[in-house]
Amino acid sequence: LKIFFSLMDQYFGRMRSLMNNKELPARIRFLLQDTVELRENNWVPRKAFIDNGPKTINQIRQDAVKDLGVFIPAPMSQGMRMDFFLESPFMPNRMKLDRETLGGLADMFGQMPGSGIGTGPGVIQDRYSPTMGRHRTNPLFNGHGGHIAPPPQSQFDMGPKSFVKSNQVQNQHFLNQNQNHLAQQQVQSKDMPPRFSKKGQLNADEISLRPAQSFLLNKNQVPKLQPQIPNMMPPSAQPPRTQTPPLGQPPQLGLKTNPPPIQEKPQKTNKKPPPAREELLKMTEVIVTEYLNTKNMPEAVSGVREMKAPKHFLPEMLSKIIVCSLDRPDEDKEHASTLIHTLRTEGLITGENFMQAFLNVLDQCPKIEVDVPLVKSYLAQFAARAIIAELLSVAELAHPLENGTHFPLFLLCLQQTAKLKDREWLTDLFQQSKVNMQKMLPEIDQNKDRMLEILEGKGLSFLFPLLKLEKELLKQIKADPSPQSIYKWIKDNISPKLHTDKGFVNILMTSFLQYISQELCVAEGDEQLAAPSKEQLEQEKLLLLAFKPVMQKFLHDHTELQVSALYALQVHCNASSFPKGMLLRYFVNFYDMEIIEEEAFLAWKEDITQEFPGKGKALFQVNQWLTWLETAEEEESEDEAD
Repeated sequence: LKIFFSLMDQYFGRMRSLMNNKELPARIRFLLQDTVELRENNWVPRKAFIDNGPKTINQIRQDAVKDLGVFIPAPMSQGMRMDFFLESPFMPNRMKLDRETLGGLADMFGQMPGSGIGTGPGVIQDRYSPTMGRHRTNPLFNGHGGHIAPPPQSQFDMGPKSFVKSNQVQNQHFLNQNQNHLAQQQVQSKDMPPRFSKKGQLNADEISLRPAQSFLLNKNQVPKLQPQIPNMMPPSAQPPRTQTPPLGQPPQLGLKTNPPPIQEKPQKTNKKPPPAREELLKMTEVIVTEYLNTKNMPEAVSGVREMKAPKHFLPEMLSKIIVCSLDRPDEDKEHASTLIHTLRTEGLITGENFMQAFLNVLDQCPKIEVDVPLVKSYLAQFAARAIIAELLSVAELAHPLENGTHFPLFLLCLQQTAKLKDREWLTDLFQQSKVNMQKMLPEIDQNKDRMLEILEGKGLSFLFPLLKLEKELLKQIKADPSPQSIYKWIKDNISPKLHTDKGFVNILMTSFLQYISQELCVAEGDEQLAAPSKEQLEQEKLLLLAFKPVMQKFLHDHTELQVSALYALQVHCNASSFPKGMLLRYFVNFYDMEIIEEEAFLAWKEDITQEFPGKGKALFQVNQWLTWLETAEEEESEDEAD
């Protein structure tokens, strides 16, 4: 029952929705409304509906007699019509047949198949018709004659006075005649056998007011003029479909289970179309101008939210905010940046939207520079504030500006960031970004010397302290090679954070090796270099001893830094094409002077990095010594164990 009631609720819910659909005809909507109200009234029809519903023929006759005083005669039975026909004065004598003989013939023909008078339009079928599938009730056709009622007088026998009688007299005559006829029928039915009396007993309510069966067209023969729509009911709740009966069987009468489909039109939405691009730009300009004048941040954010701008318009909106503030004071530019960052915090924009807007304004720079010559510097301020607010990263800013695109805009952004924040913070952030500064320069300037010159000119050389160290340390050693002077210069010019950096150790060792080679007059790249003399070897050893305190200061107890020092020696020898015995001499001197420890030598041997060139040739020259070092270390460990 729960399933049944739930399905009924679904059906009536569907009917209510169709009832409110103004696209349907009014007649259908009213019928649906009547059905819904009937269910709400516990299936009790309204009084008006009961009174005005269809009535039987007997009810119509009774109402006519009661209200109008007019009697509507009942149709004559088959026997009455036959008696009138046979006893008419206009019937010739030769045509008058015996009533019983005619009844027997009618009975015989009535039993023959196909002997009915047929059905179809024009044939009125009632309880007296022999073709309705019901038993005939007239005894004239069942072989049992018997005078039911005296034949009515002909209108011609009644004389002209019959035509001047009032309607009331005529109606009373027919009423009396009909009542007498019914009474005689009831008396006669008692005398008839049961099988005939059953045939004649038929209530007035059983009279069929429907058209003949053959007059009803088959459902499948009716052309479908309305488009079909999908059935919205669940499969379990769908009514069974009516099937076409087989040939030879009459179609079943009844209501059609499937009403004609109704095609629903999509409901019209009252949503307003989104504003056009020009309208959005005007709204943005109004919001930005009012915000820069009043500095009312909540109102500006609310205005942007109420715009409901589509996502593809957000970069243009941010571009408009930037452009509107370019010709205003620096304070207004800062407020415009704050508005952009607040919009990101509220989730209305993203960093990608800002980057696209930044590039859009850059494309407009040639036009904007006519009125705002320093447009790139102002854009650099927007980018710097975006980096500080973490709306944008250094790598994201650098990617579209590679190979000198919009040069020197990237350097201007770094300048503004250092100005708004501090150098150390920017240096750490830049090193974490892994941006290759040489690729940010025009192709003609992509080398270390030119890069250092450009950075020094922009005041950004602090971003590459090692690059400055590589250029300045050798000059300092040449000016004053004493260990105290070298150490003091490093301490004053190099941040302590870099003292444990592998790059710093590499530059330090490279500067010492280059100074020693220049002092010994050893030219780099000379493969046919003669073996150095004893004096040169002694001088080389003395110079190493002089630099020993500085090297030990930065390498002691740091195996990884010692490995970096060995790689610096490897690159130095590779640049000189590995002069015979040079690498081995330095290995032995570093070992004897305790500048490099055994663990660092063995770690360098096992390391397979390809970052530094010449590893294969270097191993070929010192492999035997390293084997000895490894064996000697094992013997010492065994002696200590004993």
